Amino acid sequence: MRVAFASLFAPGHGETPARTRTLRTARALADRGHDVVWLCAQWWGGDHDAFEEDGIEFRAVTVEPAPIPFAARLPAAVRRAGADVVHAVNSPPTPALAATVAGSLSRVPVVVDWWRDHPADARRWYRPLARRADAVSTPSRTTKTRVREHGADGDDVRVLPESIDFDAVESAGVDDRFDAVYARRLDRHANVETFLLGLAELRGRDWTAAVIGDGPERGRIEATASDLRIADRVEFLGDLPLDERLPILKGTHVAVATATWETFATDLLWAVACGCVALVEYQADSSAHELVEGRERGRLVTSPAELADEFVAVGDLERRAVDREFASFDREAVIDRYVALYEELVDGE
Repeated sequence: MRVAFASLFAPGHGETPARTRTLRTARALADRGHDVVWLCAQWWGGDHDAFEEDGIEFRAVTVEPAPIPFAARLPAAVRRAGADVVHAVNSPPTPALAATVAGSLSRVPVVVDWWRDHPADARRWYRPLARRADAVSTPSRTTKTRVREHGADGDDVRVLPESIDFDAVESAGVDDRFDAVYARRLDRHANVETFLLGLAELRGRDWTAAVIGDGPERGRIEATASDLRIADRVEFLGDLPLDERLPILKGTHVAVATATWETFATDLLWAVACGCVALVEYQADSSAHELVEGRERGRLVTSPAELADEFVAVGDLERRAVDREFASFDREAVIDRYVALYEELVDGE
């Protein structure tokens, strides 16, 4: 199958979770032998307008990453690519809309991968985009709901989650130094305070905790731990490579997710795959709750006091180093679902 990715930006313009997701999908398809071309604004040097890397042919539709000129030239670029299916992204929306126009003109189905509603986008374009795409893929049910609110038919919106390397989970060692862990980038959405306040409620109990991640809020968060007089029991580990992070997750009993905004709680996914019991603070702008709803080894809380209570309540649950329930989130399993969606659309044309 020949797949054309239509995305104004590529990771070469700067990495974001959405661009990383798109690149991971493109590479996985190329690794399986599919022909993959990425139509984007030029991010590489030199006077050549195309090159190949990791099995992906990058083609410059425009030199500068300007949405309107890119959208104007995209239909012709899609036609020249000769793809069986177009994989577009929702942000910015005008190039994505142009991709749906290109699909109609070339009679090629278009999947729009909708990571999130970006605050810089002109939201008036979201409704026609949601309605014109042949299918929309989202990382979570939370995002699916928002796409449906933009006018998409629910049957046309598929949840294709973020993925993990489950083989890496199974083969990693075990580091059992900690009882509880928080793992995420420490930015303004992190809300580590709920985690720390919950731990502070349990000063009289024997526990150790780790915070994995770094970011602009780290200093303030460490100061909060000190103010709560638990700094000697909470270790801030900073960013860790996967081979160092997985053993800690496999040896820790409880993982906590309290972020106020999370398109997909990938750090929590790694943790629950590593056997952690998950305690999640429900947040309207986070999809983290989707990983624990209906699971015995997961709890939803709404306050630090509830979090402390659940720390105690889940203490009798067995420790695990792997939870095979989450093997369905393996990289190969998720890319299978992308390919199945493409084939369904192509066969339906």
